[in-house]
Amino acid sequence: MPKPAPTATPSRPCPPGAAKPAAPAKARATIADVALAAQVSKATVSRYLNGRTDILTPDMAKRVQEAIASLQYRPSPMAQALKHGRTRLIGLAVADVTNPFSVAVLQGAEKACQAAGYLLVLFNLGNEAGRERDAMHALSAYQLDGMILNRVDTSAQLWQDAQLHGKPIVLVDRFQEGLDADFVTVDNPGVVQIAMDHLQQQGFDEVLLVTEPIADVSSRTARQQAFARYIQSQAPTMQGSVWESTADGASALQQHLQHWQQQAQQAGRRPAVLAGNAVASLRVATAVHALGWVPGRELGIIGVDETDWAALVGPGLSTVAQPTDALGQAAATCLIERIQGLQSPARTVELPGTIIVRGSTKSPSN
Repeated sequence: MPKPAPTATPSRPCPPGAAKPAAPAKARATIADVALAAQVSKATVSRYLNGRTDILTPDMAKRVQEAIASLQYRPSPMAQALKHGRTRLIGLAVADVTNPFSVAVLQGAEKACQAAGYLLVLFNLGNEAGRERDAMHALSAYQLDGMILNRVDTSAQLWQDAQLHGKPIVLVDRFQEGLDADFVTVDNPGVVQIAMDHLQQQGFDEVLLVTEPIADVSSRTARQQAFARYIQSQAPTMQGSVWESTADGASALQQHLQHWQQQAQQAGRRPAVLAGNAVASLRVATAVHALGWVPGRELGIIGVDETDWAALVGPGLSTVAQPTDALGQAAATCLIERIQGLQSPARTVELPGTIIVRGSTKSPSN
């Protein structure tokens, strides 16, 4: 007995409001697809894409052009970059992205990179030496063209592999002995000079430098040394001391400030704090608030680094602003010049700071 013919199952319409099945994703066109559509070889398409139309017949060039437009073919930027040995990717490794200095330098570097057609890849080292090793590894693993580096661990020789592969490095803010690289920094002795001259002019004669742990950080070392030289040059008229503040040392800082301020007043001296960077400024401002003091009344305060919140603390915190945007742009420009083949001895770029006077350092007569 003949089998009955199969019957077609009628398609069921989607109920009202139901989503229709998604259409299958259209595969991205390849160079082989373009060659097939234009009836030429892949080598011919490659020559067209690389601007070698002078060795193609007008008919071939036209067919390739039409095939590219019809298939909406787009070459892979990464593949093209790797083919020519350049990805146009630049790394920026910062010691601590929560530090306002790092964010401001990042913004400046990004401007210079965008203007030159480069993309910036950010690495936050979180003040951990191990992360710096990972960032250096990324130079080759991710085919970065170069690295702007704000170092964490200056004792480890992590850059040698990068230089071995011809990858240029530019240092920002923190110098590294033994590394033949451009170095971009603020004029640290000049910044301290500006702050101390201002404090002296305002009648402060007992100054406490509050800094993050100095260790082997070149910028902190340079500021501490400039501070010591200034105090020595003004002794005995002006006296000074140093306090290294840590992230978990808020109570210790508060107690030290209270004891130090009382001793200064008992000696008939006028005390002021010079905070070594934005992090130290915030810690000092927090301690002063906890003590119920007002900046400029119980003690003066001036900090290195301008921040968005400095004007909002009490009568406003005086600062010596670093040209962070310009530092970032200068570092990126130096690196791009090296990437593009500049051969010269390592350069040092020092930029000046600018004082911003607010109520925290006004003299009693003002």
